Parts: sequence; C-alpha cells; structure tokens
Amino acid sequence: MVKRVNVTVIDPVGLYATPATELVDRMKAFNSDIKLVYASKTVNMKSLMGVLSLGIPTKANIEIIAEGEDEDAVIEKVTELMKELNITK
Repeated sequence: MVKRVNVTVIDPVGLYATPATELVDRMKAFNSDIKLVYASKTVNMKSLMGVLSLGIPTKANIEIIAEGEDEDAVIEKVTELMKELNITK
C-alpha cells in the first residue's frame, strides 16, 4: 500500500543543496520507491539532481510518496529528518 505525507517547507531558502543532500543520502538506505512531488512534477527522492531540479522554494507544499516493503519506516524517517534539518515544522 502506498504511503503519503504532505509537508510545507519553512526554510527561508527553500530546499537547497545541503539539506537535500542529507535527505537523498538517508533515503538511499530504504528499499521502497520514494517520490517527491512539487508543482505537478515528480522525481525520485534518491536522486539529488532530481530533487534539486524542482527548485523548491520556502512555503512550498510538497508531497512524499513511498511504496514498498519499508514504506512506513520511510515516511516516519523522512518527516523526522525534515524536522531535524529545519526544512519543516
């Protein structure tokens, strides 16, 4: 079953290279397919170039979609990590 979470980016710079790199690196540990959706565009969240290509600004609403054997853990970890990195509240 597919798991989804919607979050709002609060970092004044948006989702820039440093936190995006951390997110991508951590997502590579999971077996599930993980997608990041912004402005009707979907990218693989295990691809730094894909994530950065979205140009996600502050106050953007993004969706993370996980599908696979560890999808629950993905959603839990990604929301926790985004809070730690001050990307979201």
